[in-house]
Amino acid sequence: MLAYLQFVPLFTAFFVALILLVVMTPLAHQFGLVDQPSARKRHAGIVPLTGGVAIFMAVLVASVATDVWMKNNPLFFTASAFIVLLGMLDDRFDLSAKGRLMCQFGVAAIMAWSAQNYITSLGNIFGTGEVVLDLGGYFFTIICVVGVINAFNMIDGIDGLAGGMSLVILLTVAGFLTFTGHGTSVMEPLIIVAAIVPFLAFNLSWKGFKGNKIFMGDAGSMFVGLTIVWLLVDHTQGETAAFRPITAVWLVGLPLMDMAAIMYRRARKGQSMLKPDRQHLHNIFMRAGLSSRKSLVAILCLGACYCLIGILGEVYQVPEAVMFWGFMGLLVIYSLVIQHIWSVLRFVKRLTS
Repeated sequence: MLAYLQFVPLFTAFFVALILLVVMTPLAHQFGLVDQPSARKRHAGIVPLTGGVAIFMAVLVASVATDVWMKNNPLFFTASAFIVLLGMLDDRFDLSAKGRLMCQFGVAAIMAWSAQNYITSLGNIFGTGEVVLDLGGYFFTIICVVGVINAFNMIDGIDGLAGGMSLVILLTVAGFLTFTGHGTSVMEPLIIVAAIVPFLAFNLSWKGFKGNKIFMGDAGSMFVGLTIVWLLVDHTQGETAAFRPITAVWLVGLPLMDMAAIMYRRARKGQSMLKPDRQHLHNIFMRAGLSSRKSLVAILCLGACYCLIGILGEVYQVPEAVMFWGFMGLLVIYSLVIQHIWSVLRFVKRLTS
């Protein structure tokens, strides 16, 4: 890793993000890119929603200025610019769910069709041979991209969660690239990490940053979602893949399961699957009595466990079918537990009392 690690791009991304986070705060108030407290958004005061914009701009500036380019970089940054713009408009004007979804499909098409970064193979996930998608891979990729973007958008509900979960996944990807002989690509996830860290300092009010809280906003959560799925597809396809497709599924397993469980519950109730509510995993942890910070730590540890399963499966070459059906089984269990979470919590309290 050290052989391919470049500190100038990382420092550039870090300090550009830091500067932009400060500079954009008054602009956020001027242009209405702020989050107001409400029944669903319980926070103190009016908070700028410019974290995601600063992260994106920092990555762009660092990549161009230091010549650290992601594969198909012009199209990556084009797709990212559109998703950030969409997020900014949503943060400012609260766009309709259907309109937002259509735009996300357009961004996903840039990745799959224009950049030719799409899923051609799912591996031997059924135990009957490699599942090759051919042209169907374009459409499957678009669905996956939209799914991951919304998974990160939905999980962004408490301070540090979307950013922290992104760090866990991106650092895992960096580890895979390093130890599988793909060190030349390791700067791709690390430059995103470098831009996210200063945002977390403001968002979590670290020492020296208190009183300057900034939210990532939809622009940020959708940008990190797009970035992660872009990297996962790029490094799981082709003869030089760094890890298997099913491993990538485990890396983003927790956000995907949380989204799937929520959408299933809403569908059962006859509600719109895209309607916001307070039934996400972080809401459940907090209603169970944990503070926001303890909920954050618990969920990040849970997300790290999903990544660890992916790592162990890759290291020990656990059959892809076992990894796939294990994931599906856990998804069913997760959904059932979430559906009956309060009964489960009461049962646990009785056992521990």
